[in-house]
Amino acid sequence: MKNIEAKILEFIDDNGLDIFNTSQLSQIESLTDNYINRGLNRLVETGLLRKIEKGKYCRHNFSDELIIGNFLVKSGGISYWSALNFHGLTEQIPNTIFIQTNQWKKNKNIFGVQYKFIQINNKKLFGYKSEGYGNHTFNITDIEKTIIDSFDLPEYSGGYSEIIKAFNNAQINQNKLIKYCEVFDNKSIIKRLAYLTELLNKPKMDKFIQFALAMRNEKYTPFLRYGGKNEKTLSRWRLILNIKEQEIINLAKS
Repeated sequence: MKNIEAKILEFIDDNGLDIFNTSQLSQIESLTDNYINRGLNRLVETGLLRKIEKGKYCRHNFSDELIIGNFLVKSGGISYWSALNFHGLTEQIPNTIFIQTNQWKKNKNIFGVQYKFIQINNKKLFGYKSEGYGNHTFNITDIEKTIIDSFDLPEYSGGYSEIIKAFNNAQINQNKLIKYCEVFDNKSIIKRLAYLTELLNKPKMDKFIQFALAMRNEKYTPFLRYGGKNEKTLSRWRLILNIKEQEIINLAKS
C-alpha cells in the first residue's frame, strides 16, 4: 500500500485543501480512521502539517487568522472588533480575533494568535457574508450586523470611542439595518443608533428614523452603558445622555 502520509498529501493537493478536518480525509480510499490519524501525527511531527485543534489541521505555511478562526466553529463567524477592522471602520488593529457562535467554546491561542469566542443565542446568529474563495473562505458579519453587534457588546469592539467613529464612517443600508434591528429586538440599541444618526447627520436614513420612533419605549436608557456623568435627558429618544454631545462629535470625527 502506498505510504499513508503520501496518500494524505496527495488528497489535500488534489482537492486544494490548505485547511481541513479529518472527516474530509475519510474520503481517501483504503485508509481507515486509525491509519489517517497515524499519518497525520507523522506529518505534524515532520513539520509538513500543523495541528489546529483536535481533528483540524492546516499546511505548515498556512496562517490566515480569519479563516482559521472561522474554521474553529460550526456556526457563526468573525465579528465585533475583528469585523470592524476588516470593513475598514477602525484604524485600530485588535490583537485578538473575535468570533461569535451559538455554542460555548474555550478561548484559544493558536500559532501565537489569540481567539476569543463570544456565545450568542440563535436569534442573533444572522447577518454574515462569505469572503474569500475555495478553501480560503470565511464568514464575517456584514457592516450593518457588525454595527449592531458592537453596540450590543462594546467591550468586544474597542469600546464606545471606536464604535461611535465606526458608525459615523460606515455606509449603511438603512433597509437592512431596519430588518436586522427587528430581528435583534433591542430597543436600547435602536434608540442609541437613531440618536447618533441625527446628531451626526447621516444621510439617507429617514426610514430608519421613522422606524426607531415607532419602536421607542417609555423607559429612559443611558447612552453609555458604563459610567459617565448624567449630562441631560433626551425625551425624543428616551435617552440619558451621560456624555457631552461635543465629545460624541469629536469621537466620531477623530
